[in-house]
Amino acid sequence: MYAFTQDLPITTDVYARIMEGVGTAPPAGCIVHAVARIDGGLRYIDIWESRQACDRFLQERVHPILQAAFSAAGATLPPEPDRDEMELIDVRVFPLTPIEVG
Repeated sequence: MYAFTQDLPITTDVYARIMEGVGTAPPAGCIVHAVARIDGGLRYIDIWESRQACDRFLQERVHPILQAAFSAAGATLPPEPDRDEMELIDVRVFPLTPIEVG
């Protein structure tokens, strides 16, 4: 498995536009994607089956829509932030109906 956090200097509006552009089809190989508000932006917490699955999703579905999402929100596309990779010890994902947290 591949796990990381990534702090992004973006607003929830930009994030919503990115998610809209990515679409609702589940990313192949993604086990968990969570987003938390932090000072200065958002923190992604991701767990994937592999780094290759994550990189493929970013390349094929995220990167092509980033410029349009940022422009539509009146923001400038920042450079790609570093990923803080983690050594995953255990993951338990329990069934949950998706909810919008605000």
